[in-house]
Amino acid sequence: MTDLSTNFMGLKLANPIIVGSSNMVDHPEKLKQLEEAGAAAIVYKSLFEEQIQLESFQFHSEMELYNERSAESINLHPNMEHAGPAEHLYKLRLAKQSLTIPLIGSLNCIFTETWVDWAQQIEKTGVDGIELNFFSLPRDFETSATSIEQEQIAIVKQVCQAVSIPVSVKLSPFYTNTLQVIKRMQDAGAKAFVLFNRMFEPDISTNALKHIAPFNLSEHGDYRMSLRYIGILYKNLNASLVGSTGIHSGHDVAKLILSGADAIQLVSAIYLHTPSVIAQILADLKKFMELNNFKSLDDFRGKLSKDHTRDPFVYKRAQYVDLLLHSEKLLKTNDEV
Repeated sequence: MTDLSTNFMGLKLANPIIVGSSNMVDHPEKLKQLEEAGAAAIVYKSLFEEQIQLESFQFHSEMELYNERSAESINLHPNMEHAGPAEHLYKLRLAKQSLTIPLIGSLNCIFTETWVDWAQQIEKTGVDGIELNFFSLPRDFETSATSIEQEQIAIVKQVCQAVSIPVSVKLSPFYTNTLQVIKRMQDAGAKAFVLFNRMFEPDISTNALKHIAPFNLSEHGDYRMSLRYIGILYKNLNASLVGSTGIHSGHDVAKLILSGADAIQLVSAIYLHTPSVIAQILADLKKFMELNNFKSLDDFRGKLSKDHTRDPFVYKRAQYVDLLLHSEKLLKTNDEV
């Protein structure tokens, strides 16, 4: 019998499919669809400090809009405060109560104090873990890379010390030495790493002459950077490794596990094909395992990682040189497609 179970930062999952953070999990009926389709765990949509700050600013602006319009009344409304993350936490608690599979809270903050405080509040909802989302968009020419990394590592350490549930980190690949940053975050307490985060990238409409915000769904094959880093990190890290971005089929999942992944995150594939795609991916993964006589994921996990491959150049840039020297292969491949 084929065993698809896996371990994710200490949590036993029925299979390696984790639904990544997105707006679709904000709806209770969608959560149940994802679970019934075969998802082994779900990451709830992120709690963004930046969004809460914007909502609070808009709230106070609207409350003060008609103040001091008459001599008899300075304030039109009684003193009220924005609820902060309360609504998000309430929905997160309801989501946890509605599911039988693990639910992971997701957090994206600005200030260290908020990372710690909100992580503690998320833990109180009963979720099974917390995912920290890190991305630093340079806005000046003075901030050093070292200071950014040290701040993020310090946040990981403080959050891990403040909560008792496992903490995972979802990173971008944009570090000078991503491997070292991951190792230091592991030493700070992180139990898992999701590689990699897919960030918003603005575009420009040449017709309207303005910026536009296109949907940022992944495409098949976008997983290759994740595959490379997971292949290098496998057996060199005491934390779970999760592939993300561009995973659309059971064979994509198999590739990430062959490189060393413990699990993968799906988002774009579900948006494109509905939650039913999860069942199809699991069926294809099981078929791949049966054809290769793999009884469990452990039978082939890391089989093609850096430490186990016979080709020393697979995970090195030298392969790019080989591609240039044999570019006729690329032309032939494109013709066949």
